[in-house]
Amino acid sequence: MKFEKEMKLIKKGVEEIISEKELITKLTKSKESGKPLRIKYGIDPTGYDVHIGHLVPIRKMREFQDMGHTGVIIIGDFTAQIGDPTGKDESRPPLTKEEILNNAEKYMEQLYTVLDKDKTEVRWQTEWFGDMKMSDVLMLMGKFTLAQFMAHDTFRKRYENGLGLGMHELMYPILQSYDSVAIEADVELGASEQKFNILAGRDMQRYFGQPQQIAILSPILMGTDGKEKMSKSLNNYIAVFDTPKDKYGKTMSIPDELIINYFNYATKVSPDEIERIEKQLTNDEINPKIIKQHLAREIVALYHGEEAAKLAEEEFNLIFKKKNIPDDIPEFKILEPMKIIDILFQSKTCTSGGEARRMIKQNAVSIDGNKITDIFQEITDECVIKVGKRRFVKVTQSS
Repeated sequence: MKFEKEMKLIKKGVEEIISEKELITKLTKSKESGKPLRIKYGIDPTGYDVHIGHLVPIRKMREFQDMGHTGVIIIGDFTAQIGDPTGKDESRPPLTKEEILNNAEKYMEQLYTVLDKDKTEVRWQTEWFGDMKMSDVLMLMGKFTLAQFMAHDTFRKRYENGLGLGMHELMYPILQSYDSVAIEADVELGASEQKFNILAGRDMQRYFGQPQQIAILSPILMGTDGKEKMSKSLNNYIAVFDTPKDKYGKTMSIPDELIINYFNYATKVSPDEIERIEKQLTNDEINPKIIKQHLAREIVALYHGEEAAKLAEEEFNLIFKKKNIPDDIPEFKILEPMKIIDILFQSKTCTSGGEARRMIKQNAVSIDGNKITDIFQEITDECVIKVGKRRFVKVTQSS
């Protein structure tokens, strides 16, 4: 098959390509003309805390960049003021311009841990929507029918359940699809739940006489619990801003059945190597824990480098194999009795008071080896607090 090597890499960790034949045609034309393909991915900067599940399509964009193509990130500064209804029971509140700019800056900082900045083009929707006239908007709306949108699972379910569905939300897929026209996208990347919007982009390009973009859809990455999709609210996520130690430890906590899933969606390990690893696991040729350590090193190295991955593994082994508390743990000094939630937040052991409460309620916090369940407990004496399996803080008293 033409472009066999490239297609094997492109299909790694991908649920669906619409269509493979069209993609090969585009790759052929790109090679013959020397013109890179334009690989689109849109983000709505409604927040900035990115986890590795968010980066599944971003890693695919990097693979295209390594083949010589251009990644185009679209900042949805216009649609962020509408709110994407996909997967939501209720509409999202609009953001201010300042919030959007701040979120976008922090979001891109995290994306650049994966992307090649020199091969990345960042575009803002307001470039083409900012001065659009009402007649232009009505023209775009006329390209679609209400029947098409009510076939969309989320719209239909919200309507059937009597939940609010604003007319402005029906505009979201229309605006996102026009993004593909504005940048002349060759490929659009996204999660499988974004299929409706991405296919709308193909339709919009056809209406404007452009070649249709290829839809490359990736599945949702499962969380570290192996039960739900990766989510901050479920505390089963690995954040881009997590330390190497936390990334390593969280990876080691995943169920064995997720090992190959994470190799496919969360690393840059080659498809051939993953096939070899899967064979080893299937044939019981090697302890899954050893394979999981390999996986953890790959994930840490992807964001922090090989040396950080090595150090994270050494510390993990110190804690879990020897059952010791690390020598080098942060200290937090108190002048008077202080609530444990405040200590965990102010010492940055937990990212927020809310996370501290969740961890205590989940029986994941101990003081000198003793589990605690009281979120209002005060600390009066020196002690070592452990959160989860990897985070420690030593509380000392100021003299």
